[in-house]
Amino acid sequence: MEKKDLRIVYMGTPEFAVESLRRLVEGGYNIVGVITMPDKPMGRHGSVLQASAVKQYAVSQGLKVLQPERLKDEAFLSELRSLEADLQIVVAFRMLPEVVWNMPRMGTFNLHASLLPQYRGAAPINWAVINGEKETGVTTFFLKHEIDTGEIIDQVRVPIADTDNVEMVYGRLMKVGGDLVIKTVDAIMAGSVHTVPQESVAGCGVLHPAPKIFKETCRIDWSRGVKPVYDFIRGLSPYPAAWTELCSQDTAPVMLKIFEAEKMFGEHSANPGDIVTDGKTFFRIASSDGWLDVRSLQLAGKKRMSVEDFLRGYRHTEGTTAR
Repeated sequence: MEKKDLRIVYMGTPEFAVESLRRLVEGGYNIVGVITMPDKPMGRHGSVLQASAVKQYAVSQGLKVLQPERLKDEAFLSELRSLEADLQIVVAFRMLPEVVWNMPRMGTFNLHASLLPQYRGAAPINWAVINGEKETGVTTFFLKHEIDTGEIIDQVRVPIADTDNVEMVYGRLMKVGGDLVIKTVDAIMAGSVHTVPQESVAGCGVLHPAPKIFKETCRIDWSRGVKPVYDFIRGLSPYPAAWTELCSQDTAPVMLKIFEAEKMFGEHSANPGDIVTDGKTFFRIASSDGWLDVRSLQLAGKKRMSVEDFLRGYRHTEGTTAR
């Protein structure tokens, strides 16, 4: 089968999904439709509608775009059937009902940003970094009923450096994911796919989940060790960002986001969350077995800044702690 003869419907929403779609378009594959989320209300009153990154790219390429509110809506299903897709590709979209993923004759495959069966869920890149993993990767698999559990088509492993934050890993996986989507489509066209059940993947050990991240998820627990707190910060940097509250007897608590910190191991007599600073060059917060030397941060209502810029306007008072 030639590229132009394979009718593909692509489903995705965020920037992560744009790279794979771009690779397909530039590679001359026949994209007959793009499914993405409805435009999102933005601004104070929700009066401005923001198109998804996938929609913006699809429109720029003249591709047909569908934005269903409900994936079981009969009008949407009828329009999807009319596209007569041979294959559907899902990258960072949403859970599909069987009536959708079972529609094309060659199936529906998903690109997931982890080495499945590890890190099933909505935030696999964040949780891999938060947990201090030394590698992650991308996986393509055919969809089935339970989310992220279908048979594996292919995987690519990607190292995680101790200095990487989630933005760095995200960018790396996005590029590698684009390569893997193309490789998977070509294998499906050639009839050379040999899938394996996720349960048969050797050495997967204890399975780590990757649930959706909420604001409260991002609060730093200073009673943990230096390394876990350090990994937590970089696993949420730059977005949504790990945060703490600066608390003192004289003022109301102030939220502080932390984007970068350096590890300082060592015994001390401070309590977790205690702060030491010279008021000019360093701002350190105690954990159970050392200190986190904060390098980049953001006070509520302010812009992200270096610790030196922060300290020019910050007046540390005795007894201020991070909680």
